[in-house]
Amino acid sequence: MLPWQDATLPTADRVEALLAHLTLEQKVGQLGSVWPVEADKVTIAGTAKPRDVAPEMTEMFAMTSSGAGLEQGLGHVTRVFGRQPQTAADGVRALREWQRTAMAASGNDIPAIVHEESLTGFCTYGATVYPAAIAWGATFDPGLVEEMAAAIGEDMRAVGVDQALSPLLDVVRDYRWGRVEETCGEDPYVVGTLGTAYVRGLQGAGVYATLKHYAGYSASKAGRNHAPVEMGRRQLEDVILPPFEMAVREGRTESVMNSYSDVDGVPAVASHYLLTEVLRDRWGFEGTVVSDYFAAINLREHHKVAADLDEAGRLCVAAGLDVELPFTAAFHGLVSEVRSGRLPEELIDRAVRRVLRQKVLLGLLDAGYAPEAVGDPDRDLDSPRNRAIARRMAEESIVLCSNDGVLPLAPGAKVALVGPTSDDALSFMGCYAYPNHVLRAYSEPGYGIPIKGLKESLAAEYELTHAVGVPVRDLDTSGIAAAVAACEGVDAVVLAVGDVSGLFGEGTTGEGCDAETLQLPGVQDALVEAVLATGKPVVLLVLSGRPYALGAYVDRCAAIVQAFFPGAEAASAVAAVLTGRVNPTGKLPVGVPRTPGGQPGTYLGSRLALSQGMSSVDARPLFWFGHGLSYTSFAVSDLVLSAVEVPVDGALDASVTVRNTGDRAGAEVVQVYLTDLAASVVQPLKRLVGYAKVWLDAGEAKRVTFTLHADRMSFTGVDYRRVVEPGAMLLRVGTSSTDLPLEASFALTGEVRVVDEGRVLTTPVAVAGV
Repeated sequence: MLPWQDATLPTADRVEALLAHLTLEQKVGQLGSVWPVEADKVTIAGTAKPRDVAPEMTEMFAMTSSGAGLEQGLGHVTRVFGRQPQTAADGVRALREWQRTAMAASGNDIPAIVHEESLTGFCTYGATVYPAAIAWGATFDPGLVEEMAAAIGEDMRAVGVDQALSPLLDVVRDYRWGRVEETCGEDPYVVGTLGTAYVRGLQGAGVYATLKHYAGYSASKAGRNHAPVEMGRRQLEDVILPPFEMAVREGRTESVMNSYSDVDGVPAVASHYLLTEVLRDRWGFEGTVVSDYFAAINLREHHKVAADLDEAGRLCVAAGLDVELPFTAAFHGLVSEVRSGRLPEELIDRAVRRVLRQKVLLGLLDAGYAPEAVGDPDRDLDSPRNRAIARRMAEESIVLCSNDGVLPLAPGAKVALVGPTSDDALSFMGCYAYPNHVLRAYSEPGYGIPIKGLKESLAAEYELTHAVGVPVRDLDTSGIAAAVAACEGVDAVVLAVGDVSGLFGEGTTGEGCDAETLQLPGVQDALVEAVLATGKPVVLLVLSGRPYALGAYVDRCAAIVQAFFPGAEAASAVAAVLTGRVNPTGKLPVGVPRTPGGQPGTYLGSRLALSQGMSSVDARPLFWFGHGLSYTSFAVSDLVLSAVEVPVDGALDASVTVRNTGDRAGAEVVQVYLTDLAASVVQPLKRLVGYAKVWLDAGEAKRVTFTLHADRMSFTGVDYRRVVEPGAMLLRVGTSSTDLPLEASFALTGEVRVVDEGRVLTTPVAVAGV
């Protein structure tokens, strides 16, 4: 047995033993990857159709090939299961073959680390599609997100996957951005707590999580994919970075993926500040930094900061990038860069140590490892357990925005179901859900798993008429008359509008599917106006990946329900909420705009950002962050602070009572917001510093206590050091960012305190009966 195969030795000793045994070429091989795209080996769902993708992506595919670089070894294999439709058994067989290839190419029997996507569940044929991340945000339920992630991780681990390319921890800054659906919303604390819960669930199941996109991607100019991020360091530190820091420090994530964007002119993939100074020197990150697909090539092709691919690879490694995905391209030249003296070999060793450490921890280097034993070909990836979790996630994510009493719909009612998302299950799922991401490119796509349509679910509950009316995105109004006719003689109308997600222009939302305005896509507005004109009570059901402007309809709709891509169990969950079997508990993780062009501001703005007196443009949304109604009622009362003076290094408890004042069980999200009344730099008008989802029976009350450390009141000061300043603070508690009936003042006392690394990032919550 070789030293690095001895599981009784310390990890560091095993790594050093193998590193010393590798040639420079073999070291570089461990930093490369392959994406086995083999469309000619499709086993399910017919043949591939021509697919229009971004021209730039096509060019980068042409620069690489799935077999390139194997002479140096192979460190990573990405998306064996997600490449084309195939059964779990076929995927396991392909994975085993690639591990044999990697071991032979390495010269030292070193297997590859295997990656897959998991943004809405394991992104492969036949796997459960869970709600999109924006729906996780609407649950405000970290425990449920962790449970979901554990189920996803267990499935991936069972078939031999080592690393998941998720979660996404970008904070929404512009609702027009196509990847809003992949985020947990517009608040850094919600994004951080839910993202960290996902990391814990996934890694607890034995699969490494990958935080992305580090950092700034969601703040791209005008919400355009890959556009520059024109942001100062203070906003980066106080809004964009905190979720990543939380998942690194508290979630102990094992991997981070760079952002495509350049921040203030420096591409993230080549930013020593982001990849080394912040991530490793400040936060203590020990895992690997992997490139987003083709990001290293982008230094030459798009950013134009490298003259050739060899220079691009050198810039990346020097900055702190460890692994190039999805193919070895820019990293091919690392050997010559070292031998020419342009790149110190110590930097190669640094990256290789990180890769080998993970291979040791994953058991890939243990004596007796055999590719033939990898993976369970009989694993059920769409189990009843998975479906039950997916259904709970979907139910908790649905947000009741408004309701004049029409909901729940009366049993036995005559209901018209109309609208473009009313019977298309693709509108239930995000861009990285396998049916949207891969299957729609095939001649006989299907969904790969059973997915019930909304029409089927509601027909089981009501006397139903149905008409689509208009497409999601095409400008065809010929079906509006039939939709109006379907509304005749009914008691209520469920009008389903929204999105269909896709890649690079194939959808109305998704990666590369950015929006010019926040008006409903296509001619859906014309359908809404026609249906409202019938005078029937209209329940506007929005199935979407981003919020759309609904201000023109709010006063004429009987109810508005927002469902952010609820996944495979969407129809059952929506029906359960509309009928009242499920009491809605979702809260908006993003605001819903009033007008198509009056945004893209988020709630996390300064007084002047949200002021109505300084501009003719009204920046206020229709429904604010944190808003969501219920079929019961709640009241918060009796706010008590443990102190009115708190040292700048101290803490206080804020306690409130939340009571279910209605006649049925439900859940309320108690939210705590903080306002710094006078600071040395401009602060948000308010920011969320704590929340708790509290389940209550009718008439029940609970006491909720938030422990707020002074570190939670820190910010990046004038000199870019993080500080806590003495002065007056206002703490408010309520059930949304605008419904805050309770408030109390306190003062931070002492001198300005510089906050060292390792600050308190969370607000612990205790819930007790009254």
